[in-house]
Amino acid sequence: MDAVRQWITVLRTVIGVPDYDRYVRHMQAHHPGAPVKSSDEFARERLEARYSRPGSRCC
Repeated sequence: MDAVRQWITVLRTVIGVPDYDRYVRHMQAHHPGAPVKSSDEFARERLEARYSRPGSRCC
Protein backbone atom coordinates (compact mmCIF):
# COMPACT_ATOMS: atom_id res chain seq x y z
CA MET A 1 0.00 0.00 0.00
CA ASP A 2 2.89 2.35 0.72
CA ALA A 3 4.15 1.95 -2.87
CA VAL A 4 0.69 2.89 -4.16
CA ARG A 5 0.66 6.01 -2.01
CA GLN A 6 4.11 7.00 -3.28
CA TRP A 7 3.04 6.45 -6.88
CA ILE A 8 -0.04 8.63 -6.37
CA THR A 9 2.17 11.36 -4.90
CA VAL A 10 4.48 11.18 -7.92
CA LEU A 11 1.55 11.38 -10.34
CA ARG A 12 0.02 14.33 -8.49
CA THR A 13 3.36 16.13 -8.60
CA VAL A 14 3.85 15.45 -12.30
CA ILE A 15 0.44 16.81 -13.24
CA GLY A 16 0.89 19.77 -10.90
CA VAL A 17 -1.62 19.08 -8.16
CA PRO A 18 -0.36 20.85 -5.06
CA ASP A 19 -0.52 18.82 -1.85
CA TYR A 20 -1.23 21.25 0.97
CA ASP A 21 -1.66 18.57 3.65
CA ARG A 22 1.75 17.12 2.85
CA TYR A 23 3.27 20.60 3.01
CA VAL A 24 1.72 21.22 6.45
CA ARG A 25 2.97 17.86 7.77
CA HIS A 26 6.46 18.63 6.45
CA MET A 27 6.51 22.07 8.06
CA GLN A 28 5.35 20.70 11.41
CA ALA A 29 7.87 17.85 11.36
CA HIS A 30 10.92 19.66 10.00
CA HIS A 31 10.33 23.35 10.77
CA PRO A 32 8.38 23.54 14.04
CA GLY A 33 7.57 27.09 15.02
CA ALA A 34 7.93 28.39 11.46
CA PRO A 35 4.85 30.06 9.99
CA VAL A 36 2.72 27.82 7.76
CA LYS A 37 1.17 29.37 4.66
CA SER A 38 -2.58 29.32 4.24
CA SER A 39 -3.95 26.94 1.64
CA ASP A 40 -4.64 29.90 -0.68
CA GLU A 41 -1.07 31.20 -0.32
CA PHE A 42 0.31 27.71 -0.92
CA ALA A 43 -1.81 27.18 -4.06
CA ARG A 44 -0.93 30.61 -5.44
CA GLU A 45 2.80 29.99 -4.88
CA ARG A 46 2.63 26.56 -6.57
CA LEU A 47 0.85 28.04 -9.60
CA GLU A 48 3.40 30.85 -9.88
CA ALA A 49 6.27 28.36 -9.61
CA ARG A 50 4.75 26.16 -12.29
CA TYR A 51 3.95 28.84 -14.85
CA SER A 52 6.65 31.44 -14.24
CA ARG A 53 9.47 29.42 -15.85
CA PRO A 54 9.73 30.35 -19.51
CA GLY A 55 10.49 27.42 -21.75
CA SER A 56 9.14 24.86 -19.30
CA ARG A 57 6.04 24.19 -21.39
CA CYS A 58 5.80 22.49 -24.74
CA CYS A 59 3.53 25.11 -26.34
